[in-house]
Formats: sequence, structure tokens, C-alpha cells
Amino acid sequence: MPSLATLRAWAWEFFVFGIKQARACIFAGSFFFLLFISKHLPLGDLPRYDFLFVAAVLLQVVLYLTKVETWDEVKTIFLFHILGFALESFKTHPSVGSWSYPEPGFFTIGTVPLFAGFMYAAVGSYLAQSWRVMKNEFEEFPPYSWTLVLCVAIYANFFANHFVPDLRLVLIPAVFLLFARTTVYFTVIQERRSMPLPLAFCLIAFFIWVAENISTFYGAWQYPDQVHVWNVVSTGKITSWFLLVIISFIIVAYLKHYKSSHPQQ
Repeated sequence: MPSLATLRAWAWEFFVFGIKQARACIFAGSFFFLLFISKHLPLGDLPRYDFLFVAAVLLQVVLYLTKVETWDEVKTIFLFHILGFALESFKTHPSVGSWSYPEPGFFTIGTVPLFAGFMYAAVGSYLAQSWRVMKNEFEEFPPYSWTLVLCVAIYANFFANHFVPDLRLVLIPAVFLLFARTTVYFTVIQERRSMPLPLAFCLIAFFIWVAENISTFYGAWQYPDQVHVWNVVSTGKITSWFLLVIISFIIVAYLKHYKSSHPQQ
């Protein structure tokens, strides 16, 4: 049985781990805080979706100027914003109708308010920040060319599954096979810890699903079964977030790999 001193050391390390994870979630956490307070602020004639967009942009500026985020991380977040907005535009089109944004707004293109892309950017921001804060290193990482093929296939399936059979029952096992031997090493205080990378993917996807429930509860967007009364988001969405985490991770990993291979660019 562990000694009292050992238990205290583990408790302290777990506490520091939580603080570092909160640090990595600073943009995501701040954005969800904006979602919460936007329901209670006297915005007058300013649409709530426009407030969220302007606030998210200002938040990014502040995080960069205070050096909480690096310029490379800002560029990565912008890329996620574009990829997320493209997917949102498709999913919210009336012919698809996977979900909707019921409130008005000026900063809107088609059926999508511009703040929506920041929800995807929040995932990318967390992964990039956590990678740096936790000093992540990987063992038995698969070839980057294979991961990029998987990334493209997953992203394409988010669109194609409305016209052809959904391939996630193939793509999810492919993720576990590709990363089966990959271990992520991270540092909380001093000692190096490790975790199978697929397990890390599952944990991140679960907590994003929890955040999604909070977001829909506060009206960031609505699924068809939430229009009249809020319901817990289907647990089946965890697989969607799992695949989105894979896309986000592969993009961050490839950009970091490219940066290390081309240090002068």
C-alpha cells in the first residue's frame, strides 16, 4: 500500500496536471465562458452571435499579445476555423439540416455565424497548447503520409456520409490500428508519464462531448431534437468528436513536424 507521502505526491501531481490542462484550455474555456455570460448580458440591439464573434477575435488578440499563444498557434487556430466553417456550412444547409443556428446575426455567411468556426479552433488550440505545456513526445509514431491520408478520409466522410454509407465503422478501427503502438509521453512536474495515444483520443473526445452539451444548453446551436426543449446530446456524437480530434491532432502534429523540418520558414 502506498505511503502517505506517496499519496500526497500523487495528489499534488494530479492537481498540477489539472492546472496545466486548464492552462491548455484557456481559449476553449474562455470561449465557453463567453457562451454562458452572453445569455445574461444586456447586449441591446447587438445580436448575441455577433457579440460572440467579436469577443472571440479580441480574445485571440489578447492571448497573442500576452504571449499565451504563439504566432504559429494563432495560424493553426485560423486553419481550424476555416475547416470548421466549411463543415458547418455543409451541415447546416437546409438540404442537410444536421443542426441549426436559430438566432440572427450580421457576421454570418449563409447559414453559419462566423463565431462557429471558433468552436473548432478551440479544439485545435487545446491540442497545440497541451502539446507545448505538457512537453509531449511520441514513441512509435506512424508515418506522417499515412496519417494525412487518414485525416483527409475522415474529413471527407463528414460530408460524404449524407450520400453514401457512413464509413466511421471503418475509420475508427483504422485509427486504432494506425496508432496502436504509439505512446504519448508528457511531463507534469518532473517525472515523465505515458499513456497509449488512442486512450488520450478517447478521453479528449468525451470531454468535448460534455462541452457540447453545455454549448447546446446555452443555445450556441441546436440539434433538431433540441428545438422545443433541450435534450442531452446523443452519445453517438462522441464518435464524431473522436474523429474530429483525430483530424485536429494530425494537423497539429504535421504542422509541428513541418516546422521542425523547415526551421527557417
